[in-house]
Amino acid sequence: MRQSAEWMHKLDERILEYLDDKTWSDPALMSEHFRFTTSADRIADRCEVLSDADMIAPVREGSSMYEIQTIGRLYLKGEIDANLRRPIPAPRPPHAVRPGWWAGFG
Repeated sequence: MRQSAEWMHKLDERILEYLDDKTWSDPALMSEHFRFTTSADRIADRCEVLSDADMIAPVREGSSMYEIQTIGRLYLKGEIDANLRRPIPAPRPPHAVRPGWWAGFG
């Protein structure tokens, strides 16, 4: 039995199941599949969350194509509790961080 977490959505399980069946995929291809009834943008958002939880990963750095990771497969088999895999967002890139003077620190 799968041990879902509060941060997970039903869409997350469908993404993991789909990627377990395929070698890789991207949100646009997934949104065209009958299993998904949501937009490619929503799937892309959930892929980022699953990637932050190390359940899936981009095929290449900066790519929008994803593949399932070992932790994702263990979750699907019910061998790992998703509550133990909290998604940790990546730090913002330097060009997306406001300078110190913006907040009154500089």
